[in-house]
Amino acid sequence: MEQIKIPDGYQSSLNLHDTQIAIKTVKDFFQQTLAQKLNLLRVSAPVFVNPSSGLNDNLNGVERPVSFDIKGQPENAEIVHSLAKWKRYALQKYGFAHGEGLYTDMIAIRRDEDLDNIHSVYVDQWDWEKIISKEERNMDTLVSTVRAIYSVLRKTEKYMAVQYDYIEEILPREIAFVSTQELVDMYPDLTPKEREYKIVKEKGAVFLMQVGKTLTNGERHDGRAPDYDDWELNGDILVYYPVLDIALELSSMGIRVDEDALDRQLTIAGCDDRRKLPFQKAIFNKELPYTIGGGIGQSRICMFFLRKAHIGEVHASLWPEEVMKEAAAKGVQLTVKSRKPGILRNHRHTDV
Repeated sequence: MEQIKIPDGYQSSLNLHDTQIAIKTVKDFFQQTLAQKLNLLRVSAPVFVNPSSGLNDNLNGVERPVSFDIKGQPENAEIVHSLAKWKRYALQKYGFAHGEGLYTDMIAIRRDEDLDNIHSVYVDQWDWEKIISKEERNMDTLVSTVRAIYSVLRKTEKYMAVQYDYIEEILPREIAFVSTQELVDMYPDLTPKEREYKIVKEKGAVFLMQVGKTLTNGERHDGRAPDYDDWELNGDILVYYPVLDIALELSSMGIRVDEDALDRQLTIAGCDDRRKLPFQKAIFNKELPYTIGGGIGQSRICMFFLRKAHIGEVHASLWPEEVMKEAAAKGVQLTVKSRKPGILRNHRHTDV
């Protein structure tokens, strides 16, 4: 995708002030409904961690974390990429029981992100994690949890359609389940993103399973760090987004690695050096609970339900000057962390 792509004739139905009200409406309803559906308790979470703890996530394995020194401490701290590993520690430390879980607001800075309509340096998501048994580490658990989350998405859309008359319900009744290998078999000549678009436009909503493993074409559909998701039991929730005519990822989730999956995936990924880190050692020693968890993009959710064309309309970040100018020229109001006073004054105000 280009850095910015505003559809011809696009105009937000809400001005900046009313957009902020709508964002709160979406977030309050969604997180309360999600917590009830999955039996989750909200907790506070760290913004940064020590690199030596092994708690930070490598995501696709190439992103560089933002690090900084702290007065009086010998080791630099790293801004979290996500909280997938920390949550598993927290479930044990806070005394959660089987069937119980937590969720938290995760804020990250991803300095290597390619910026476009749906990607920003600033990342905000609900990170959630829930304790399961070893016997529940199977496809049935994964599928039932995905369906539960999807039902929350549909309820949120119905709720927002009542609150705002310009919002129409577009999510299909059911979410389809397709593996990355099945997608390759269906569309062998397309790129991974082209395959996603093809299947999501057809189905409306898809859970794309088994992300990270090597497929029969010798490639991976997408990268995934080897030490949090089990590549056989994970996936992404994708929905068709007609405003931009794209497949939009709303959530990445999965059943987390046990000692066997971690052993296998560290070797495959060439990351055997991580075996000595505290988090990974705790998994090998069976000191942490078996869990399922994921991240749900807060700004992506707001963008989708409010039918916005750019993620900068629902959160504040920094954007290249040319993006700011093009957005302003097309009447799109980006919420920015201003480099200079008065930058917002040049943005056209759209009335409801």
